[in-house]
Amino acid sequence: MSILSVIQLVCPVIGLNVPTAVFSATDRELVELQALANEMAQRIAFDNRDWTKFKTLGTFTGDGTTVGFSLPTDYQRMLKKARIWPSASPFAPYTHYPDTDQWLGITVQNFRSIIGAWTMIGEQVLIKPAMASLSTAQFYYITNQIIKDKDGAPKTTFTADDDVFRLDERVLKLGMIWQWKANKGMAYAEDMANYEDALAVSAGADKGSNIIVVGRGRMPVDSDIAFPGVIMP
Repeated sequence: MSILSVIQLVCPVIGLNVPTAVFSATDRELVELQALANEMAQRIAFDNRDWTKFKTLGTFTGDGTTVGFSLPTDYQRMLKKARIWPSASPFAPYTHYPDTDQWLGITVQNFRSIIGAWTMIGEQVLIKPAMASLSTAQFYYITNQIIKDKDGAPKTTFTADDDVFRLDERVLKLGMIWQWKANKGMAYAEDMANYEDALAVSAGADKGSNIIVVGRGRMPVDSDIAFPGVIMP
């Protein structure tokens, strides 16, 4: 569903005429809807969970001397639980030092970790000691490319009517409805509750199969016993 289709579903609920175009329009209300669509899309994508669709593998390749590696161009943030795994030590990840004073301390002291260590400063990931030439360090991060254009190419924001949100468009629609009403001083509590329920359902479905099955296992309806008779000694 295109963002134009989403906005066309939103407008009757918030009391606006249904538009035939949005991102080429200059009317105040449609410009507000453009901004609201992008705000809600980013809020859904980045503020709640690590969506499976946005998890992206990043790889740094060593050259024997470099210790600072620039973040990927589509980097939004690290996963809420993420490690950096070196190819040189596949059974243990690098030690993370989130505190910059602690990182500076091990640098000044010339402390050498058994496996290696990393931190983030500025727009770089720092890794010590320097990785050997052609060795790699890999990690997952959340991409900022949460939209697709009409040809399926990823992008960061809605800029055209035929752009598509990569997550559930119904959640986006409900989010836009309650936030618009809130912005305009209208009653929005029920609409916000509908949005939060839909978001929770969508987030709950964003995972693989459960490994642990809760409750008693049940035989399939059409299953038969392998041998219905009695085996005598």
